[in-house]
Amino acid sequence: MLWSLIKILLFVAIIAVLAEGAGYLMESSGGIQITVADTEYTLEPLQSVIAGLALLVAVWVVLKLLSLLVATFRFLNGDETAISRYFDKGRERRGYQALADGLMALASGEGRLAMSKAAKAEKYLGKPELTNLLTAQAAELAGDTQKATEAYKSLIATNATRFVGVRGIMKQKLAAGETDTARKLAEKAHAMKPKHTEVQDVLLRLQAQAQDWSGARNTLSAKLKSGSLPRDVFRRRDAVLALSEARDILDGGKSVESREKAIEANRQSPDLVPAAALAARGYIDAGKPRLAARVLKKAWEAQPHPDLAAAFAAIVPDETPEQRLKRFALLTRIHPEHVETRLVQAELLIVAADFPEARRVLGDLTDKHDARAFTLMAAVERGEGGSDAVVQGWLAKALGAPRGPQWVCDNCQSIHGEWVPVCTRCDSFDTLSWKAPETAEIASATGVSMLPLIIGPVSDDIPETELIVSDDQEATATDDDGPK
Repeated sequence: MLWSLIKILLFVAIIAVLAEGAGYLMESSGGIQITVADTEYTLEPLQSVIAGLALLVAVWVVLKLLSLLVATFRFLNGDETAISRYFDKGRERRGYQALADGLMALASGEGRLAMSKAAKAEKYLGKPELTNLLTAQAAELAGDTQKATEAYKSLIATNATRFVGVRGIMKQKLAAGETDTARKLAEKAHAMKPKHTEVQDVLLRLQAQAQDWSGARNTLSAKLKSGSLPRDVFRRRDAVLALSEARDILDGGKSVESREKAIEANRQSPDLVPAAALAARGYIDAGKPRLAARVLKKAWEAQPHPDLAAAFAAIVPDETPEQRLKRFALLTRIHPEHVETRLVQAELLIVAADFPEARRVLGDLTDKHDARAFTLMAAVERGEGGSDAVVQGWLAKALGAPRGPQWVCDNCQSIHGEWVPVCTRCDSFDTLSWKAPETAEIASATGVSMLPLIIGPVSDDIPETELIVSDDQEATATDDDGPK
C-alpha cells in the first residue's frame, strides 16, 4: 500500500515538473532558425525541444530498420534463423538477466526467489539445459526435494547434462540414506567421468561400506591414474582393500586365495599390522616359517603389536617355554623399551617361570596404570608364592585401569575390539589406528584375557570371578592367542 502511494506521488511530481518546464519554454523568447533550400524555418523553444525528441526517435527507428534489413539479407543468403534471432533479441536479453538474477539469489541463499527467476529465464530463453540446473539447486535450497528431483531427471534426458543429473540424484539418495541406489548412480557417474574426484571419493566410500572390495580397488586405481591420489596413499589403501578381500575369502573357506591376497596386502603396506599377521599365518599354513618370521619382524619394526606376537608364537606352536623365549629375541631386541615389547617379554618370562626377571622387565610399567601390566604383576606374585590377597590386589587394580592401546577411529574416536577397514560408527574408510583411546575403552582380545594362559588353571583358593578382569572378556585363550 505504501509503495503504491509512493509511485502515485512520483508520477504526479514528474507530470508537474514537465508541465512547469513546458510553461517555462513557452514563455521564453528566442528559438532555433533552420534554412533549407533558401527557405528559413524558425522554431520556438518548446518546438525545438519537441523536434529534438522526434529526431532521436526517428534515428532509433532508422537503426532498427537497418538491422531488420541486415537480418533479411542474411536470411536470403541461407541463414534460416536470422530474422527470428532479430525479433528474439529482447527476449534473450531479459532471459539472461533473469538467469543472472537467479544465480545471485541462489548464492544469497534465497531459494524461492531463485526458483522464480529460473522459471522466468526458462520462459524467455527456452533452454532447459541452463535453467533446469538452477531450478534443481534452488529447489534443494528451498527444501522442495520433489521439484529438485524432477529437474535432475530432466537433465538426465539430455546427453550434455546427463552427468549433472545423475550426480544430483546420487547426492539426494545419499542424503536420504539410500546407499545402495546411491552406489549404482555413483557407478554410472564414474563411467561418464572417470576423472571426477568427488564421484571417485563417493563411490570408493560406498563400495567399502558395501564390502565390494574388488570394485573399490578398481576405483582406487582410477584415482591413482587420474592423479587425485598420491602413490604412497594408494599403496596403503590398496593394501587395506586387499586385506579386507582376503578376510572375506578366508571366511568363505578358500584358504589359498586368502593367503595370496594377504601376502599381496602385506607387500603393499608392510606396516599394516592385520595384513602382516594374516600373511604370516598364510606362510605358516604354506610351510614357510622363515617368510612368516621375516614378515612379522618387519611389521614389528614399524609398530610392536600383540597380534604380531600371537602370530609369531604360532610359527612353532609346540616349543618349550625356554625355546620360545630364545626365539622371541628376534622381536624383543627390536624397540626393547617399547611398552608392548616389555609386556611380551614379561609374559614369556612368566611362562618360563623366571619371575624375578619378569618383575625387572615390567619395572615402572605399573606406574602407567596399564591393565596388562597389573595382570602380569599378579601372575608374578602368584609364581613367586605371594598371598592370595596380594594377587587379588593386583587384579583389583587391573579392573579400573586403562586397557592400553586399542583400535581407535581417528575420525570419530570410537573404539573397536578388532581392526576393520570401515569404522562401524562413522563409516570412514581406513581411519583405525592402534593407540590409547581418549574415552571409555572396550575389552581387548589380546590383553588381560591372556591371564589364564600365563598363570595356568585357576586354583580352588582363588575364586574364578576374581580372575575375570572385564565382564565382556572371556578368561580363555587358544594356542594362537599369544606367547606360550
